[in-house]
Amino acid sequence: QVQLVESGGGLVQAGGSLRLSCIASGRTFSMYAMAMGWFRQAPGKEREFVAAINWSGGSTYYADSVKGRFTISRDNAKNTVYLQMNSLKPEDTAAYYCARGGVTPNLNDYNVWGQGTQVTVSS
Repeated sequence: QVQLVESGGGLVQAGGSLRLSCIASGRTFSMYAMAMGWFRQAPGKEREFVAAINWSGGSTYYADSVKGRFTISRDNAKNTVYLQMNSLKPEDTAAYYCARGGVTPNLNDYNVWGQGTQVTVSS
């Protein structure tokens, strides 16, 4: 079983940047063969797709709301997936979750989830 732990969240002013990390532990060999994704959930809202990356890192997919501002990447040697977030806006405020699944925006395609890290963007 793979466990995922996110880190890197925090409080930042609008226009600032943060880099989230998601480290896999346990049966990490399986991470090499799996796509990974980032989702977010704001209070009172449904969890929504942010970005996804295939097993090699050669294919990425972004929600329109973050395209051009966020970059997903991975380092399989370190069992880590990253989400670089630039030009942050107050509406990016949410708990961010990494998950193992497919290069798809469908939440139901992901079967392992981290506990989340909070990102708060002040105006």
